[in-house]
Amino acid sequence: MIFYKTEEEIELIRESSLLVAKTHAEMAKLIQPGVTTLELDKVAESFIRDHGGIPGFKGYNGFPNTLCVSPNEQVVHGIPNDIPLESGTILSLDCGVQKNGFFGDSAFTYQVGEVSEDVIELLKVTRESLYKGIEAAVVGNRIGDIGFAIQNYAESNGFSIVRELVGHGLGVNLHESPEVPNYGKRGRGVKLQEGLVIAVEPMINMGVKEIIQLDDGWTIKTADLKPSAHFEHTVVVRKGKAEILSSFDFIDKVLKNKN
Repeated sequence: MIFYKTEEEIELIRESSLLVAKTHAEMAKLIQPGVTTLELDKVAESFIRDHGGIPGFKGYNGFPNTLCVSPNEQVVHGIPNDIPLESGTILSLDCGVQKNGFFGDSAFTYQVGEVSEDVIELLKVTRESLYKGIEAAVVGNRIGDIGFAIQNYAESNGFSIVRELVGHGLGVNLHESPEVPNYGKRGRGVKLQEGLVIAVEPMINMGVKEIIQLDDGWTIKTADLKPSAHFEHTVVVRKGKAEILSSFDFIDKVLKNKN
């Protein structure tokens, strides 16, 4: 069952999504060698609650924390810990917020200190592939058009697409129909209609596309232990051009000031 959102509901999702974006900016200020992901997690939870939100992930299917933190070869769903981050690491942070009964969801992969050129290229292509997918999220297209755009861009740049993990609809629930794969064929799948709110979230690997799940029941790693990047926006399907409800602007401003 696919739920199309009213303009009022879209505004509430935008509010949740912008709180996610501002939480990310708080993380961007703190991410550096020596900080722990558990420290980030505590700040994120306090920031969300102080701004009238509820952490969207904490307790979801038993997940123990506010943030999913996934360094280097971890793709997604990593659990915060007290191990200090090292320079040369990349760190995917995925954050969700529930506010006024609606969810927002966004992910960003950060550099910790100095990282290698090939990893910088992975981050660049993954982020760009997200926007390629969003460009296809317009009325009249189909879900497969989004996946095709992401896959085509990532693979043409020499990277691989994770198959088992996908984007999703969202609203009053964190995960709603339809699933939004990051690969696919043009013209296939659910037809996109006005008011469909989806999380578009490419997960792109430097090496092979295959993944493995760790014994903690959450953490997903690349099978060859090469780095993986993850970027995600909450988006509403519109005529002509999709509307992004989340934002990387707050993050980009912080990172620009740090450099």
